[in-house]
Amino acid sequence: MSENLSLKAFVVLMKASKSIQEKVKKDISDHGMKTSDFAVLEALYHKGRQTVREISQAVLINTGSITYVIDKLETKGYLERSNCQEDRRVVYIQITDQGKQLMDEIFPKHQKVIDQLFADVTDEEKVNLIDILKRAGKQSDTGGQ
Repeated sequence: MSENLSLKAFVVLMKASKSIQEKVKKDISDHGMKTSDFAVLEALYHKGRQTVREISQAVLINTGSITYVIDKLETKGYLERSNCQEDRRVVYIQITDQGKQLMDEIFPKHQKVIDQLFADVTDEEKVNLIDILKRAGKQSDTGGQ
């Protein structure tokens, strides 16, 4: 029986993903944060002001849970809300100076951890990996059809 490379690739991807997620979660925890808090701050830090919906889609947290995370971060002074003048249903979230200072301090350290995880992977391999994962993700979005 021949080896099923799709199945093997899937298993390796899942194991690598779990291992990487655990390392990243520990790094974030070492900075005294939860992964969801860091993800929201990181999205605002790099993308600027966003709606709750945009943040939710960017960090893959449902809108019900994201409100709780935003509330906690707002209480800590890391972000603030502002209402959209054109549509009262829309609320913008933006990082505060205090939140930016926090991310200025911890994000470079976090990025080094990520760089270390991929230290044995060449830039060309990273580009190929990104392309492969995007194609696999698109295939799953279309139901494998």
